[in-house]
Amino acid sequence: MIALDETDSTNAEAARLAASGAAAPLWIMARRQTAGRGRRGRAWATPPGNLSATLLMRPEWPPAEAALMSFAACLAVADVFDAVAPQADVALKWPNDPLLNGRKAAGVLLESAGGGGRLDWLAVGVGVNLAHAPPQEPGAWPPTSVAAETGAAPDPETALAHLAAALAGWTARLEADGFAPLRAAWLARAARLGEKVTARLPRETVEGVFTDIDATGALVLTCSGARRRIAAADVFFA
Repeated sequence: MIALDETDSTNAEAARLAASGAAAPLWIMARRQTAGRGRRGRAWATPPGNLSATLLMRPEWPPAEAALMSFAACLAVADVFDAVAPQADVALKWPNDPLLNGRKAAGVLLESAGGGGRLDWLAVGVGVNLAHAPPQEPGAWPPTSVAAETGAAPDPETALAHLAAALAGWTARLEADGFAPLRAAWLARAARLGEKVTARLPRETVEGVFTDIDATGALVLTCSGARRRIAAADVFFA
């Protein structure tokens, strides 16, 4: 593991290390990020006391299978929440938002590089609001932190030890048994499964009942009796 006092982004640091030939798997943790980011380039704040870490991997899987590591990472974060906030309601919001008591407390961001149907490297970035939650932004999902929900939070190093062990376990299951067991575990924690949700795509908004996630990890909605598969979108609850 590499522990940094400060960096722009642990995913960016992973990319630089990968380009320099660093061996993998390798965890990179920063006590503070100056340019952290989430999905679709959104900013992700990481003040001291929160966890910002990235697992650098060099998987042999094709890119479509490597993308399933986002589900493994979310399940690992849920395991951490079970350990540090045992009285809280832990759920997962598709595609990559672990929730504590219905509020966003963590995020996962995968980035990679490669060509010819192969990956040179994969960065599994995880940010967890341990001690602090960011301010509520208009239109954004309500945030929270472990400390806000429980009155206390582990230090980032302790949280990373839990996360690394949990992610190693889910990764081993993915490698040995495929996506099926992770899909089942994820659905068991799925927020609003069986309820109406809104999926905002770049060119349309789709409303339907959250019915499933399929074998590729895509969201499945039932819309007027028809099933609609959605590979990527922002999801909002009614």
